[in-house]
Amino acid sequence: MMGSRVGWRRRAAVLLLVAVSLSAMSATPAAAAAADSVEAGREAEQHTERISGSAGDVLEDNPVGRLKVFIYDLPRKYNKKMVTKDSRCLNHMFAAEIFMHRFLLSSAVRTLNPKEADWFYAPVYTTCDLTPAGLPLPFKSPRVMRSAIQYISNKWPYWNRTDGADHFFVAPHDFGACFHYQEEKAIERGILPLLQRATLVQTFGQENHVCLKEGSIIIPPYAPPQKMQAHLIPPDTPRSIFVYFRGLFYDTGNDPEGGYYARGARASLWENFKNNPLFDISTDHPPTYYEDMQRAVFCLCPLGWAPWSPRLVEAVVFGCIPVIIADDIVLPFADAIPWEEIGVFVEEKDVPKLDTILTSMPIDDILRKQRLLANPSMKQAMLFPQPAQPRDAFHQILNGLARKLPHPEGVYLQPGEKRLNWTAGPVGDLKAW
Repeated sequence: MMGSRVGWRRRAAVLLLVAVSLSAMSATPAAAAAADSVEAGREAEQHTERISGSAGDVLEDNPVGRLKVFIYDLPRKYNKKMVTKDSRCLNHMFAAEIFMHRFLLSSAVRTLNPKEADWFYAPVYTTCDLTPAGLPLPFKSPRVMRSAIQYISNKWPYWNRTDGADHFFVAPHDFGACFHYQEEKAIERGILPLLQRATLVQTFGQENHVCLKEGSIIIPPYAPPQKMQAHLIPPDTPRSIFVYFRGLFYDTGNDPEGGYYARGARASLWENFKNNPLFDISTDHPPTYYEDMQRAVFCLCPLGWAPWSPRLVEAVVFGCIPVIIADDIVLPFADAIPWEEIGVFVEEKDVPKLDTILTSMPIDDILRKQRLLANPSMKQAMLFPQPAQPRDAFHQILNGLARKLPHPEGVYLQPGEKRLNWTAGPVGDLKAW
């Protein structure tokens, strides 16, 4: 037993030395900086690797000219007034719904003529009504969405002709349009019935889950691009940390008995590796958090209450190989980003073997993942920059919508036909907002 422990530590030391010596070649600035600099682009071409095959082509698609979007002009209470009331929603991980609205208002795909629109978009900020702790109020979100849908169905004819099948909504809640942060309650509630025919653009993705509707577009959570750019360190900085993680291992406030939060995966991380010198893991969130990720080879991205978190975005942007611990997760823009090639997937039950899994990886595999991560297009696809930039997350969402066109014939209802039940759902969701 002692011999095997010494063996994997020795191999980890070799891997770390190789990563340190080659980090200068494989590291590049984050996408926001690279996109602004010709020199950075040239450096990236020399030390990065383009995605081969159709995935690379999809990632670089230009959606302009492939679709037209009509934006409903909703009363401010559904969107802008919420931000005025509480500006915290501009910076939290659910903020994609706000910045997608702002992007579309000035986008080349926008049309002011609803008769020529391929898609209809209702800008509803369902995560911007916050508790004192800064969390979305789950009991209000479905009422806000339901109220907005009633408004557009009464004022315009376009919802009623398809029951929303040519409409899309951004739903960046923990469990998407199930509108709750605890999985058990989200499953009990289910997707808001009025959204059953609409396309959902959401951060939540898990296979065979009631909160993931077929045809949904999975997006990255919001991580502030300007803040990350402000913490960039020289690209030739050695990656001297083998495994890195900062975050909760237990949520005693919401899960006092333990085992429910993160399905026990985070607790297992802590109990197995808290004293392992190769694992730099802690609940502390230091001011050097972003810099530390740029010094790490592997960044752990375990599930929490939901399977996704901003760590995935941060890992990709900072060139740290994401170690994804969330069974059956559906990742952002999976048709464009080759997650199997850039990340490491570890089943939740295998967390106790994580040290062996990572130290057993061939060095060539690690270096190739780092080269792919260094591709500026890969980083750009995970960000919602202001102003928008080519191939960023905004454009990837539009690409996803464009690939769904043309709408099938069954989208349009016969005169008088209705598919949705307006009285379905929990009684609390039917209350006026």
